[in-house]
Amino acid sequence: MPKTSEVFDFRKPVAYDSEAKSAFHSHARRRLKQLAAALGLSPGAYDLRSNLAGIAVSGEAVLHTGCLYVQVCQPATGHDSGILFRTCKGRNDYVGGPNNFASLDLLNHPDEPSRRIREACRA
Repeated sequence: MPKTSEVFDFRKPVAYDSEAKSAFHSHARRRLKQLAAALGLSPGAYDLRSNLAGIAVSGEAVLHTGCLYVQVCQPATGHDSGILFRTCKGRNDYVGGPNNFASLDLLNHPDEPSRRIREACRA
């Protein structure tokens, strides 16, 4: 679990604020790396990418393995659905299995989304 000084507010709106968006993506990628470690993934076993998208949205950070797709963003549906995860069939599968959602707040506690992903995706 990150130290208190390392906790990032993933709920702080980043649309129309390039510095906040950059910080969001930097922290999201860092947390996705921690999530990958919590899932027992080695660095070469996954892709980690970031799409800043347009000024009016947060864009997304993505962790993608041969069997798991995890996307982090600030969706219009609310912060409780900011982590999307699902099974997939390869790193070129962007559709995959059924969508599962979790709160952005869980990014600061990578063991919790790891547990949820293992339960939902049998990962």
